[in-house]
Amino acid sequence: MSRKRKSETNSIDVTTDATEQSSEKIPTATVAPPADAPALNQANAGHADRVGQRKYDPAPDPFGIATDSVARVRLFESTEDRQVALKFGDGSTEQKPSQAVIDKVKAAGFRWNPQHRIWTFPVRQDSARTTRIDAEKLFQEVRQMIRREKGLENGQGVPL
Repeated sequence: MSRKRKSETNSIDVTTDATEQSSEKIPTATVAPPADAPALNQANAGHADRVGQRKYDPAPDPFGIATDSVARVRLFESTEDRQVALKFGDGSTEQKPSQAVIDKVKAAGFRWNPQHRIWTFPVRQDSARTTRIDAEKLFQEVRQMIRREKGLENGQGVPL
């Protein structure tokens, strides 16, 4: 024997008697979350729930690749601007390199950026690795040129 019960809430069909195949409507309840549910969920949240909530500390932009404090030249890359750059002088003062150094940097494809007072070269997606390698080679050549101009050898320190 089967009976049907109707409810005003959502319902699902369930068979109640094994001998007779009929469906009975059983009401389903909707439970509202408590007012402090976000706090409870944070404490019991699984990895998948927390993935979007973690705050990552980004790398500084631009980040330094190489520095020679004696020759006063720095090579750095800006991922935001998608470029590698050479800066001559230390952080507080700027030093104009010799014309031979400028010609070497220009020949490598770097362009002067007067706003930031740096020599820049764009980093493209298809050639990013070779651009970085070439920039580091140029940095080593330029730094050696400046050291020779100052009369310093590789192992020597700054004269007093």
